[in-house]
Amino acid sequence: MRKRKMSAWRSAAAICALLLTAAGCGSGNDDDKGGHAPDKLGKGEGKVNIIAWAGYAEDGSNDPKVDWVHPFEKKTGCQVNTKTAGTSDEMVSLMKTGQYDTVSASGDATLRLIASGDAAPVNTKLVPNYKDIFPALKQQPFNSKDGRMYGIPHGRGANLLMYRTDKVTSAPDSWRAVFDDAARYDGHVTAYDSPIYIADAALYLMHAKPSLGIENPYALDQRQLDAAVALLKKQHKAVGEYWSDYQKEITAFKGGDSVIGTTWQVIANLTQAEKAPVKAVLPKEGATGWSDTWMISARAEHPNCAYKWLDWIVSPKVNAQVAEYFGEAPSNRKACAETSAPDHCAIFHADDEKYFKRVHFWTTPIKQCLDGRKDADCTDYAQWTRAWTEVKG
Repeated sequence: MRKRKMSAWRSAAAICALLLTAAGCGSGNDDDKGGHAPDKLGKGEGKVNIIAWAGYAEDGSNDPKVDWVHPFEKKTGCQVNTKTAGTSDEMVSLMKTGQYDTVSASGDATLRLIASGDAAPVNTKLVPNYKDIFPALKQQPFNSKDGRMYGIPHGRGANLLMYRTDKVTSAPDSWRAVFDDAARYDGHVTAYDSPIYIADAALYLMHAKPSLGIENPYALDQRQLDAAVALLKKQHKAVGEYWSDYQKEITAFKGGDSVIGTTWQVIANLTQAEKAPVKAVLPKEGATGWSDTWMISARAEHPNCAYKWLDWIVSPKVNAQVAEYFGEAPSNRKACAETSAPDHCAIFHADDEKYFKRVHFWTTPIKQCLDGRKDADCTDYAQWTRAWTEVKG
């Protein structure tokens, strides 16, 4: 996926019925399954094992000027061991091993980790910087359950529509350009390579075909999923390549192999910096997007150091460093005063809730419809994964 630049538990059996994933669920009571949030912290255990997206736990090895890991180690005495993951599926698999204390999970992984019992609820009182997190990032469907937070919000961004201005002469303002009109750019359309991309098609259909009754792009019954898959198969004929590595997309747009498709703001910025004639827009239908959450393993061997890391990574100065290096909106509102580029938060819409109300953040699809429907069964992530394989042939 990304490189540098997404109250009481129910019984385990009930959770399994809601979310059928490869993670698998067993029997047992809720507290045994999901773990507890501590009431207080003790002395640090001396180390913390982290799973992170590239760019989220920099120690100066990639760039000597970019290092927030060593200052953390010096301050806390907790040595950081980082495993960089390339996809959300990899993160879920790694968390199942029980060898890691915390993970920077995107919304297409968080509910899977909660449902499988691999993530524990967090006591936000033990994370002092949590109070300064933007309110709109708290208690969301992708990072909480039954009123309890299952992590600390890290940052967020939208999946935008990018196009080459010299090849796409009529500036697009709708996702129609890459779906119903994709044939105009035959062989030069690009799309994000992940089952969660099905939500992009569903979002477009929410507006293009309201008769389908889609209210939430992550809550699709079988008929709605079939419609999204049909649209994606139609698009597939015009796709030149699917991307998951940001550098791969930059190269494709710079060379002209891709002329239109989905992107992130950081990719658009870097592509423009390389003198490629591109522009990125948030289409009129809105967009999908990602909000990452630092979650703690229900079997964390180093919970005290893990909590210290959560508080450190969302502290104003560090959260600003990560946001600038990776290219995203920080989660801590005070981070905006700490960025080296004074306009960073404006560029990434950090405090623009009107903007983010148009963004549907990645949320793991589950059988219990996330749009509140009680008279229908929705498709889950396992079904989306099979559907995505079918789309790509």
